[in-house]
Amino acid sequence: MTTPEQQPQRPAQYGPSRPVDLPPGYPAEYEADVVLRDGATAHLRPITPEDAELLVSFYARVSEQSKYYRFFAPYPQLSDRDVARFTQVDYRDRLALIVTVGDAMIGVGRYERTGRRTAEVAFLIEDAHQGRGLGQLLLEHLAQAAREHGIARFVAEVLPDNRKMITVFTEAGYKVAREFEDGVIVVEFDIAPTDTSFGVMQAREQRSEALSIARLLTPTSVAVIGASRREGTIGNALLRNVRDSGFPGQLYAVNAESSEDEIDGVPAYRTIRDVNDKVDLAVVAVRAEMAADVVLDCAAKGVRGLVVVSSGFAEIGDEGRKRQRQLVGLARSYGMRVIGPNALGVINTAPGVSLNATLSPVMPSRGRVAFFCQSGALGVSILADMVGRGLGLSSFVSAGNRADVSGNDLMQYWYSDEATEVVLLYLESLGNPRKFSRVARRLAGRKPVIALKSGRATQGVPLGHTVRRSQLPPATVDSLFRQSGLIGVDTNGELFDVAQLMAHQPLPKGRRVAIVSNSDALTLLALDTVASTGLDVAGEPRTLNAEATAADFGAALGEVFADERVHSVVVIFTPPVQSNGAEVAQVLAAAAAGSDKPVVSTFLASRSVPEQLRVPDEFGGAARGSIPSYSSPQYAVGALAKVTQYAEWRRRADSRIPDLPGVDTAAAEAFVTEFLQRHPKGAELGDDDRQRLLSFYDISVLPAFPVLSADEAVARAAELGFEVILKATADQWRMRPDLADIWRHIHDEDDMRQAWAEMTSTFGVASDPGRAQFVVQKMAPPGVPVVISAQEDVSFGPVVSFGLSGVATDLLGDRSYRMPPLTTADAAEMVREVRAAPLLYGYRGSDPVDIAAIENLLHRVARLTLELEEVVRLDLRSVLVSIDSATVLDTSIRIAPNEKPRQDTPARRLT
Repeated sequence: MTTPEQQPQRPAQYGPSRPVDLPPGYPAEYEADVVLRDGATAHLRPITPEDAELLVSFYARVSEQSKYYRFFAPYPQLSDRDVARFTQVDYRDRLALIVTVGDAMIGVGRYERTGRRTAEVAFLIEDAHQGRGLGQLLLEHLAQAAREHGIARFVAEVLPDNRKMITVFTEAGYKVAREFEDGVIVVEFDIAPTDTSFGVMQAREQRSEALSIARLLTPTSVAVIGASRREGTIGNALLRNVRDSGFPGQLYAVNAESSEDEIDGVPAYRTIRDVNDKVDLAVVAVRAEMAADVVLDCAAKGVRGLVVVSSGFAEIGDEGRKRQRQLVGLARSYGMRVIGPNALGVINTAPGVSLNATLSPVMPSRGRVAFFCQSGALGVSILADMVGRGLGLSSFVSAGNRADVSGNDLMQYWYSDEATEVVLLYLESLGNPRKFSRVARRLAGRKPVIALKSGRATQGVPLGHTVRRSQLPPATVDSLFRQSGLIGVDTNGELFDVAQLMAHQPLPKGRRVAIVSNSDALTLLALDTVASTGLDVAGEPRTLNAEATAADFGAALGEVFADERVHSVVVIFTPPVQSNGAEVAQVLAAAAAGSDKPVVSTFLASRSVPEQLRVPDEFGGAARGSIPSYSSPQYAVGALAKVTQYAEWRRRADSRIPDLPGVDTAAAEAFVTEFLQRHPKGAELGDDDRQRLLSFYDISVLPAFPVLSADEAVARAAELGFEVILKATADQWRMRPDLADIWRHIHDEDDMRQAWAEMTSTFGVASDPGRAQFVVQKMAPPGVPVVISAQEDVSFGPVVSFGLSGVATDLLGDRSYRMPPLTTADAAEMVREVRAAPLLYGYRGSDPVDIAAIENLLHRVARLTLELEEVVRLDLRSVLVSIDSATVLDTSIRIAPNEKPRQDTPARRLT
């Protein structure tokens, strides 16, 4: 809510309050929209000298007690000298961050360096806004900035009775030391992120973002702005759908061009400011150029959130993108979040809400499945499909251009929403893949998340979606889903196939499937699908004949449900002459009742939950225990396979981020800083620099020595004691399977000279006499060659990949991908999921190699690239893995300035 002195005015730029003339060194990257503890938004940014009046006004609203807590003495006013000192900072040794709502400052935090690695930190929060989490947010952002400038420890002095500020520090997740000196508590703590501090920040992020969505999905009053009496208009459809959905709260129609007192029986007003009562949610359907004025009106009214159905924003080009940025910036600056623009709207079927604020005339029944999508047209189709399948809905959001509220926000909300048990995502773009992976993984650990990502092959992005364009292959998204525990599907039909099963049946405890069927042909289809999806058949299928009765089905079902080897049951029933479908349904329902084994069926080719197999819930829908039916056993088994994979992900052994001895992060960071001083634009690392950087993460590389002549090759081999190789260095030779780019087992001078003659005959002599075309290297133990790589992607951040060496692997794209940090399970899965993995495990009688050594390298490469953003590419191009070791033979590394920081930073911010 805005106070009278904060009534919003239309600024020159429709966005957060920001000075026009920025001082030298102003760190714009520290600016952030943030979500407060109560779900409202605010803007955080560095202070500037132009904020002098803003600071004075803020200080005048702060209570005398809060001023006393800050300065340890009565301090009723700031002097001109104080104001100058507090607003003029160098953004390095002295930094102040302020939080604003609209054009008013509501909090400030600052640090001042007191030593080479130490700084004093302090906060002042306006009394009316204390308890909203501003102190914790400011601390997170100050700590992140301080770490960038070499500060490792914060110190603060707090009066003993200032319990709120003591709580800010003790609940931050850092290890805090406290001492009592001269009547003051001195608080000290290291600000390096820890698992505990990350956990605290992410838990706060989840709660605050979930509350911000709850403000949109659980309103007690709604205004449709742009409401119309005219049939066929968007405003008319929205008003009618909200009115007819059974929404129990107050509904208002707003139309600036109408002087009527009501529209279709709903009280009408010319502006939302004219509404006498409070308004929680505004559904906006006005021309795009009017949207900024509507936001200001909503801010003045204290509206908590906006659903913008209007089009004419980023989807139309540059002018629309500018308009969209202004809309979102202005809304956030006044504490409001935005769904859209160009959105279909929102639905919430919860008791006491019953809201259909969409353009869809279909209101699904109440249920346990939540749905997020981006396309409005697709949303209408999806809702109709849900109704056709008999799937009940808990809530639905179509985010349109996804300018503010995204799938990440909805996953945060559904994590704690008791009405939601299954989450469906239709994704057309990923705005922040790193956060998506983190949030999805947390949610999938509690509830199944089924996701369909369009445009994977083409990397196409819908008009209106502002995303960083990834350079990674499409398989990265699939790997991201697997790493996060998401159930990835390829079609709308598959999305609902899996949802039907998840919504009604328990998770399987293993991969063994029993089949009970009265059709030989359909049984064969089921068996083919079981084999192709990696499931196992438990014994022989129970195939009944065409004359089988309900009693025959009952006997067979009794056997499979009692069999401890069976984890899941597939039932296929087609209507023979001698059997009655209702009777078979009764025995199937009776056999499955109380069982912890999931059941799928092809029951009379139905494509939902047949009435005969339905367990009614309190809303008249299908409760848990209902048995879903599919039109073909292929779809039934396919859905079961997806659910089984998810169940295995949930059950997998304790997965943790391992401790890595021998890592020296500080030395590595210093090396990168020094390298960029030598190469400001970035460069490839030479041999010595590569060896040095990798050594900080305890990665050893077998030295390779360039040679320019046969005599030099002989001399170098002699120094190494022979038992060496001669290797061509050019990439084009390494990719030629018809040419041997390595001559192995060189025992003496004669061997080396023969190798040199043969290799130079094959590959020629370098045209540059000063550039070595060959290297001499000590022989490594025999083994399987693999490749481990990492790349800093503008969208995904660091991504690690693994595969076996070879042209065929490259052509087939046989690589696994994961985003750091890697857990023990992540690294294990990376090695095992490539199609060529059998070569590592003793294929055709060969010796199995040291898998633990591969996983160790994966963890070390992942940590290096996670901690060093400037390492934009790292390739362990040749790693020879033997039965008891992994030897790194060849590497390449590029370091470059980080021009676009990663999107998922430790400090909480809206992106």
